[in-house]
Amino acid sequence: MGLSVIGAGFGRTGTLSLKLALEQLGCGPCHHMVEVFKTGTAGLWEAAADGRPDWEVIFAGYRSAVDWPTATFYAELAARYPEAKVILTVRDPEDWYESTQATIFKNLSTRIAENPDEPFSRMAAKVVARLFGGDLTDKANCIAVFQAHNARVREVIPAERLLVYHVSDGWEPLARFLGAPAPAGPTPKANSREEFPHEMASRTRPAGAA
Repeated sequence: MGLSVIGAGFGRTGTLSLKLALEQLGCGPCHHMVEVFKTGTAGLWEAAADGRPDWEVIFAGYRSAVDWPTATFYAELAARYPEAKVILTVRDPEDWYESTQATIFKNLSTRIAENPDEPFSRMAAKVVARLFGGDLTDKANCIAVFQAHNARVREVIPAERLLVYHVSDGWEPLARFLGAPAPAGPTPKANSREEFPHEMASRTRPAGAA
């Protein structure tokens, strides 16, 4: 199938909302970190981090991909799928940092520290934590890495192939960029700080689990 949309934005920039929006626009199924939990593919992503990616296997059945782990490999994926469009989700850096500390970085730091040898922890350490020098709590460094990443995406991806998108922008720029009609009603909004524990519990539950 091959990817038609690649998300370059870090986690906690509205990536789950974007996943749901892309699926409404006909660009699904869309890969997101929750898929790694569901499908048990952390080992494939660890291999990608070690320089041995198998993108056809990782993205089999998917038409788009957002969030980590994808965002770490956006440039490689953009080269691998030259027809795919790239979406960089953005957010105020201070708000982004505070959100990470209340949700994903708190969870990742604990999991990596307590279970360093499990497949998901090894993958997260290499694909996410390594971007920040292994420290997911240092505010100045996290924000600097976030801003440098966003700037680099703008440099690497040609302007005509890139949409810099804030989820509050709604359907219009997203639908126009993808050449799709804008659905009625607001864009999806998911995975707020308050919703995060419930979202993670429900969306990362393996298929068939009660």
